[in-house]
Formats: sequence, C-alpha cells, structure tokens
Amino acid sequence: MDFQLSDEQALLRDTTRDLLSRTYDPETRYKVIGTDLGWSREVWSQLADTGILGLGFEPEEAGQIEIMVVLTEVGRRLAPEPILHAALAPGALIAGLGTDAQKQQLDDVAAGQRLLAFAHLEPGQRTPTATVATQAARQGDSWTLTGRKNPVLAGDCADALVVSAALPDGGTGLFLVDAGSVTRHPYRTFDGQRGAQVELDGAPAEPLGDAPEVRDASPAIRDAIIRVQSALCAEAVGAMEEALRLTTDYLKTRKQFGVTLNKFQALTQRAADMYVSLELARSMSLYAAMSIADGNLDPLIASRAKVQIGRSGRHIAQESIQMHGGIGVTAEYPVSHYAARITAIEHTLGTSGDHLHNLIDHLGGYDLARL
Repeated sequence: MDFQLSDEQALLRDTTRDLLSRTYDPETRYKVIGTDLGWSREVWSQLADTGILGLGFEPEEAGQIEIMVVLTEVGRRLAPEPILHAALAPGALIAGLGTDAQKQQLDDVAAGQRLLAFAHLEPGQRTPTATVATQAARQGDSWTLTGRKNPVLAGDCADALVVSAALPDGGTGLFLVDAGSVTRHPYRTFDGQRGAQVELDGAPAEPLGDAPEVRDASPAIRDAIIRVQSALCAEAVGAMEEALRLTTDYLKTRKQFGVTLNKFQALTQRAADMYVSLELARSMSLYAAMSIADGNLDPLIASRAKVQIGRSGRHIAQESIQMHGGIGVTAEYPVSHYAARITAIEHTLGTSGDHLHNLIDHLGGYDLARL
C-alpha cells in the first residue's frame, strides 16, 4: 500500500500551507477571530481561487485524501475559516443527492460567493445518528420544517442550510432551506469558531433530490458524518503537530537552573511520548481517509480513528500546557489555543468515550479485541 501523497496532493498541501502561513500568525489570528464574523472574507476568496472550497464536489477530481491534506494545514495554522462546515460538508451532500438545478449553486460555493451549513445535530443528541426530532410536513407540492438545530457550525453566516428532518412516513429527509426563513441565535465557541442555534417554525423547504417522493436520506447522512469525522481528525492532527513543535521549541529556549529545559531527561522523555501519540493519531487519520477514498465508509473505522485522535489529542494538549508552565494556560500564548481547538474537535460528533462504547457494542464480531 502506498502511503505517499501524489504530486498533485503534495502541491495542494504546499499551496495551502503557504497561503495560511502567509496569512496567519498568532497576532493576526487573534484579531480576526475577535471580529463579528470571526474569519476573513479576503482569505475565503483566496481559498476559493485556489480551488479548495470545491474539493469533493467532483469525486473523480478530488476526494477525502485531498480534504485530509487541506484540513491538516488548517489545523496547523488554526485558520478560522469554516472550510469544512460552510462549504465541503454540506456541498458534498448537494453534489451527491441534489438535482441539476440544486447543484448549480455549488459553483457559487466553490467561488466563495455562497455559504452553506449542515443543520443536523439537535439539542440533547450526544452521539450523531440519522434520527432527528425536527419534523417535515407536506402541504400539497411544498414542504415545511419545524424544529430546532444546535449546534449548527457556520450556521451564523450561512446563506442556505441543508437540514435533516423526520419524514411523515418514516425515515429522515434532507432539505434546502433559505437562511432568511429561519431564526438564528449566533454564538462564539470557546475555541474561537462560530455557530448558531437554528429555529425552524414552519420554514419553507425544498427537498434535496428530484424524486416525486422525498426518500429516506439516512445512509447519506451517515456517510456525511463519517466524512466530517475524518476531516476533523485530520485537522486535529495538524493542531497536534504544531502544539508539539511549540513545546519542543520552548524546551530548547526556556532556562531553569542555568540550563535549557531540554537538558532535563524527564522532560525530553515526555516530549518523545507526545511524538508517539502524534504518530498514532496521524496513522489513524490516514487510515480513515484512505478507507473513505476506497469507498469504504465504515462507521467502525470512523470510531477507531476518533478514539485514537481523542486519546492522542488529550495527551498532547495536556502535556504541551504542562511543559509550558504557567504561560501555557494564558490566552496570550498560542499553545492554549491549540489545546482549545483539539478539545473542541474531541467533543464534536461524539467524544472518544462515546465512540469507544460504539466499538464495545461490536466486540461480538471479533475473535480478538484489544482496548
């Protein structure tokens, strides 16, 4: 099996790294996430010009490996632009299920002129499933939706929403809803991202797809969640890489008792353990992305990746703060922001503990299992 990136994938990685590195240093990022929008329209336009906002819309041109490459670089710089949540994830659903007319808006999404959001998660939903409480009602040839969605990442700025809702005859459908027809309560997450609670009170909706009857989209929702989980794992790996780099640089420069901290064997051993955790996470992220790229969207593989990324992320985040001493917990120092983002990813679409329980539930299918 070839684990090396192709020339095109390596070029995409280098282009994304160069763009985000030129744009975001810690001070610039602090200013940008402090604005009302929380990210830069100018950077968004540059991402569109690079072709990043349309990745995955044409599977034969780009897929999960390319998304993994880009999201790893996003994690490395903690870029606040909602590439995954406002473009790639909801756009892939439209590309996979939408009519030709519905797919036309993806040109504007890829060009950075239209923002989307996937409104699926609901209050009290600890682990992601295709079952939702939001109700879809048919009135003649039209549909309306009633319910509440939260959290909806990038829902504060989206122009249109891809919303999941329970169908009258059973199953879960997907609908396009204009953002102007819903009530949004925007908020800022603790890691500097943006989201919203979306209230739907008889909101007009357009079914995704061209079937006379709205079909159960549960398999598509499941696959979308798996893709998002893989992308978030890749972003977490990028954040872990930078957190480890910041920590080792700090050990090389900070002095105690007249020598730099990297002269203390116990600290270098702890840094080495962080590197082991990083490599375990990187391997599982690649495993998840390659499985999806091969057409194997297995929720158990997603759970395995989520468990390891969660364990590695917690270890690296905690150790990076500990080895920075008191400065590590301050908002003024970058490593605290990396720890916050890693923690937020851990709690998105199920924690590592939730996914471990999912794996435990399937132990009966294995002859040997090791936890």
